[in-house]
Amino acid sequence: MAGRVEAVGKDVTKFQPGDDVFGDISGSGWGGFAEYVCAREDTLTAKPAGMSFDEAAAMPQAGVLGLSGVRALGVQAGHNVLINGAGGGAGTFAVQIAKHFGAEVTGVDSGIKLEVMRSVGADHVIDYTQEDFTKNGQRYDLILDMAAHHSTFDYKRALAPEGRYLMEGGATGRIFQTLLLGPLISIFGRKKMSILMLRPNRGLDLLVELYEAGAVKPVIDRRFPLNEGADALRYFGAQQTRGKIVITM
Repeated sequence: MAGRVEAVGKDVTKFQPGDDVFGDISGSGWGGFAEYVCAREDTLTAKPAGMSFDEAAAMPQAGVLGLSGVRALGVQAGHNVLINGAGGGAGTFAVQIAKHFGAEVTGVDSGIKLEVMRSVGADHVIDYTQEDFTKNGQRYDLILDMAAHHSTFDYKRALAPEGRYLMEGGATGRIFQTLLLGPLISIFGRKKMSILMLRPNRGLDLLVELYEAGAVKPVIDRRFPLNEGADALRYFGAQQTRGKIVITM
């Protein structure tokens, strides 16, 4: 969420009324679809003056997911990186951050998201409804997976000999499969496969720096007023969202 501080508790030292803030408030309990929210000060970050409230609301969870995945994989200049689910909220952040670190990026998502993947810097794009990247013969140094639908062995096949695969989201069955098989594949082979769990707001300060440097910008598909929150969730559930959706006041 993003907003302006209305009041603070007696022990709060980081913010004062009138400050503009944003953050992932899941650590304080869910509930961002509201005119007022109550959150711990350690879940909030000062909003830069040049960042709109819409952009700030779109950044915390998705941006941290994208950044965490890119950093955990150790993306560097020259790496050939594939990002599955690159047209969604976390994916569009991950593409921008991987490009900032100097990687060659292939984005995978549905056909309606090809243009948004290109717009955030993907060097190559794949429509998964038309082409299976695990079977096209290409091999990638790193795979960041936001939308796991393939089997663990399919992803293993798409990795370079010493490649690394990291899952951040996807179908429940695939998550459990990677939890079980990933460590075994990593122990007995040169390819590494693992899952990364989100740590709320970790790296948000770096995201702010990247935003202010012009390296990262939230992609906002649509904005919904608060009284259309149910419509926003239905739109999101249709899995056609390009980037993020935002509920506004």
